[in-house]
Amino acid sequence: MEMSSKLLEKAVSEMAYLPGIGKRTALRLVLHLLRQPEGQTESLVEALQEFRTGIQQCRECHNISDAECCEICSSTKRDRTLVCVVEDIRDVMAIENTGHYRGLYHVLGGKISPMEGMGPHDLTIASLVAKVKQGDVRELIFALSATMEGDTTNFYIYRQLEGLPVTLSTIARGIPVGDELEFTDQVTLGRSIVQRIPFEGSLKG
Repeated sequence: MEMSSKLLEKAVSEMAYLPGIGKRTALRLVLHLLRQPEGQTESLVEALQEFRTGIQQCRECHNISDAECCEICSSTKRDRTLVCVVEDIRDVMAIENTGHYRGLYHVLGGKISPMEGMGPHDLTIASLVAKVKQGDVRELIFALSATMEGDTTNFYIYRQLEGLPVTLSTIARGIPVGDELEFTDQVTLGRSIVQRIPFEGSLKG
C-alpha cells in the first residue's frame, strides 16, 4: 500500500499488528484519529501507556487487575468454596456478563496444546492444585473450550487432583437453541447424544 507519508505508514503498520486489523482498517482508524482533536489522541495514548505499565496479575486467580488482588477475589460477597477454571480473562468477562455466577475464578492462561508449544508447566495449574490442597475449595467448575486441547487440559487437572476432597464439574454442552442439526459440529453433536436426558426432562425447561 503506497503512502505519501512515512509517519502515516509507520502508524498504519503499528495499528495493523492488532488482531483482526488489516492494512485498510488500520489506515481508516489512523486517519480517524488524525481528524480528532489532538487532546483526544493524547488521552488514548496515555490510557494505553497506563494500562501497559500499571496492569497487574491477580495473585489469587491470575486475572488482570489494577491491584495485587482483583476486585472479584477481594469481594466478601463471593462464594470462596466455588472456583471456575477458565482459559483466559475473556472467559471471566463472558461468565461475569451472565450475572449467574457468584464464585471465584482461576485463569490458566491458555490450554495444553503441544502443537502451539503449550505444556502443563506453561499454565497456572500448579497454583490451582495448591489452592485446592489448602482445603477451602469445595467445587471446581471446568469452563474450558469444547476442543481436544480443552478436554486434555481438563483431564490433566483431574489427574492432578485425584484423591483430594473436591467436587469436579463441567459446564453443560449441547446443541445451541435454534441451530440445525446438520450444521452442528461433530464434537458438540456427539456429546449431546452421550449426555442425553430423558425426554420428559427436556419438557420441563
